[in-house]
Amino acid sequence: MTELKAILGPTNTGKTHYAIDRMLGHSSGMIGLPLRLLAREVYDRICALKGPGLCALITGEERIEPSTARYFVCTVEAMPVQKQVEFLAIDEIQIAEDDDRGHVFTDRLLNARGTQETVFLGAETMRPILRELDLRVATDTRERFSELKYAGPSKLTRLPKKTAIVAFSADAVYATAELLRRQKGGAAVVMGALSPRTRNAQVALYQSGEVDYLVATDAIGMGLNLDVERIAFAERAKFDGRRHRPLTAAECGQVAGRAGRFRSDGEFGEVGECPPFDEEMVRQIEDHRFEPVSGIQWRNADLDFRSIKTLIASLSRPSGNPVLHQNPHALDEWVLRRMAEDEAIGPDIRGRQRVRRLWDLARLPDFRKAGHEGHARLVLGLAETLADPDARLGSDGMAKRLEALSSTHGDIAQLQTRLAAIRTWTYAAHRDDWLENPEEWREKTRKVEDKLSDALHEALTGRFVDKRTTALLAGMKREHALVGEMGDDGEVSVEGHVVGKLTGLSFEPATNARTLEGKAVRNAAMQAVKPLLAERLARIAGHDGLGLAFGPAGLITFLTEPVAGLVKGPDWLSPRVELAGAEQADSAEREAARLRIETWVADQIRKRLPTHYAMKTADTARSVEGIARGIAFRVKEGGAAVDLRDDDPGHRLTPEDREALKGIGLRSGRVAAYAIDAQKPSGQKLIAVLRETFDGVPCPAAPDGAGSFAVDNERWSDAALNANGYLRFGKRAVRADLAERLGWEISKKRREADKNAFPIPGELASIVSCPADAFADVLKGFGVAPAEKDPETGVPTLWKYAARARPDGASQRGRKPRTGERRDGQSGASKGRPDGGRRRKGQQDSTPSRGSEHRTSGDRGAFGRRMPDPDSPFAALAVLVQQPEPKPAKPKRKRKRSRGKGEPASATTAAPTDKHSAAKVPT
Repeated sequence: MTELKAILGPTNTGKTHYAIDRMLGHSSGMIGLPLRLLAREVYDRICALKGPGLCALITGEERIEPSTARYFVCTVEAMPVQKQVEFLAIDEIQIAEDDDRGHVFTDRLLNARGTQETVFLGAETMRPILRELDLRVATDTRERFSELKYAGPSKLTRLPKKTAIVAFSADAVYATAELLRRQKGGAAVVMGALSPRTRNAQVALYQSGEVDYLVATDAIGMGLNLDVERIAFAERAKFDGRRHRPLTAAECGQVAGRAGRFRSDGEFGEVGECPPFDEEMVRQIEDHRFEPVSGIQWRNADLDFRSIKTLIASLSRPSGNPVLHQNPHALDEWVLRRMAEDEAIGPDIRGRQRVRRLWDLARLPDFRKAGHEGHARLVLGLAETLADPDARLGSDGMAKRLEALSSTHGDIAQLQTRLAAIRTWTYAAHRDDWLENPEEWREKTRKVEDKLSDALHEALTGRFVDKRTTALLAGMKREHALVGEMGDDGEVSVEGHVVGKLTGLSFEPATNARTLEGKAVRNAAMQAVKPLLAERLARIAGHDGLGLAFGPAGLITFLTEPVAGLVKGPDWLSPRVELAGAEQADSAEREAARLRIETWVADQIRKRLPTHYAMKTADTARSVEGIARGIAFRVKEGGAAVDLRDDDPGHRLTPEDREALKGIGLRSGRVAAYAIDAQKPSGQKLIAVLRETFDGVPCPAAPDGAGSFAVDNERWSDAALNANGYLRFGKRAVRADLAERLGWEISKKRREADKNAFPIPGELASIVSCPADAFADVLKGFGVAPAEKDPETGVPTLWKYAARARPDGASQRGRKPRTGERRDGQSGASKGRPDGGRRRKGQQDSTPSRGSEHRTSGDRGAFGRRMPDPDSPFAALAVLVQQPEPKPAKPKRKRKRSRGKGEPASATTAAPTDKHSAAKVPT
């Protein structure tokens, strides 16, 4: 029986070193590590001790496995747990709490064992969980080799050498590294988005002493062995894939613990605008005492591969243990459900091999960090080719992909994008059943990844490392040898006297400047400003654009400082740029910087709003005609979406119109027309800035990634909602594409019920991310109303299409009826006719009969169609029909039928079936 141990404690306790020593004391062993980078480091160490013939490296993107291998170094996800080894270890077991990766670590805790010895390594916070799981594990607590102390806040320019500054976004990392390059000579950069080879090269740059500072994300918190004396937090909040949230004390401790190695003490503190640590958190980090983990992520390991439905059901099976939690947002399960809904793949896939293949594809890691929707598009595209277990990706296609990704030209962002893409294909090449000639493509993808990694390292080094840290005023003529200087906060001083502050491109003289002794000092101050402005303008003019960003009210910042603003141009997609300050600078320098910012603004519009940019510059709308062209024009002029619910029902798009719009990047359904790329958060924010600049009125941006949100009528006009890609549904705004999808689902439920009253499950609220108590209000915006309610709770159980498109009667959004106009929107003169009382030649009189006043021509269904009597047996066909073109009246054949009390004398007839009414709304 295997011996089970848990070695628990904070960072710098030698836990991983202990496990490696124990493994090498056995004839065979395996260790699972949290990072590919750390796995490579441990693999190299074991190769040096035992020789490469006895050691294997297995990760999702790299596999070195000699036939004589006895020691296996792996990432936790890639561990071949079916292999029998004497020793087995799992490192950083507290990651079992992580929403995305946790279930894999939990599975290893419960099921992975060595034949003689098994060791778990992790934080002390895992002790209660190990006890709750009743694993009968012997625990050993390790004390840290050195002390960790709080150093307090500090200015960036006063940080000591061997400091790692931690931030949680690429923009913050790059901005900090840029400041260190100017002030301290440079910094190395370490982020999780970098490839392992690039991260290794950047770490080596720091470890060699070529630079004294490291700027990193929390990627340094997982086992990287660095010679760091202080950790300085530039931020303490991060985006975890779903929301921005503050770091927990345990997460801060994991990162701060990287300060100090072996017997050398370490420090941690804040820098820049990061708020100070409170006393309680300082105490927790210094004493390494954190709240114990109360639950870990779990997924059923006994999966049912008979069909895709049984697989999804088995993945959802609960653990039965209160400390083992399931993540409802797991990316791979979400992608699998999308496969089941996709028409090209379908919900009826059966057979173990086919279902296993789809599950393998769903678990493809999101190296591109494209989010659920973006990643799903990639996987579904692969699934259409590889759904058959015997299918393979062809060599010709792989060759084209690698050719497109192998270029090393471009800036840092472009190189990172290509690296993320090539890592996807490197992963695919290590699946023997995905590619033709997988061994050949493993070698080729590795070479491309290495080439891009080296190019990215050179780009990072070239941008953020300057060995000749030059003084800002070098070469400037000085009166009486007086030297002007600028601090990291923009303060300009001459011989130690503060004379003003440079904020962006604007110089603000200090109020006490007049008290400085001597005219020479004041002159030196003015001389100091001009070269500083020239240097800033030159950096802007020659910059790659990564430091530029949009601020509030059309402001443009460079490295977080305001430098320019947007002003109204000929149209909302063509704003002009004016510099904010720099009046003392040369006009040529000003114009070069202004043109660079204006080019950047145009590039941002092109990248974030490619559909609008194409329609503006190439007039792609010419490829569509008639009504479709008008809709394209409305989207281009308005923003991300237009509301079609109030449109004339006679002006309906044909399938050919919709295909033409799709060809220029637009989607149009029965509720809205919209540009897909403009509904992304980056596009929404840019539209808000551009519209506010052009219109001169505030245009708020929608919450990031919101399917719907509550709206304040004073803040959100219909134009602002449409500009963001949302439609108003009562008191909520719903994103246009999701509104279309929900509308399709409502129609589907109506058709399935095959009667006038039908159920609408509350689960459909998840489509638009709507709270249950607000869902009814949203549904009314689709023209449905409660048909039956639970007598006890008052909750609607059945719905029916109401007589109006807008249940609140606000077809024109709250407009009061004019004099002589009825509340249903008709004038008194019309007498119920949509043509104002006049009847076209050959058209039947549509005036309602006595007793049917509720069926006037002003009554319209969910998408603006005229609706029959809701009590008529033909009302069930309302969602399937479209108002036909007027035809000459034909004599009706009389027939006998019983008529109920109050029923119209003429029989209600069903309109012809609309072949587009059941068309699936694009998602």
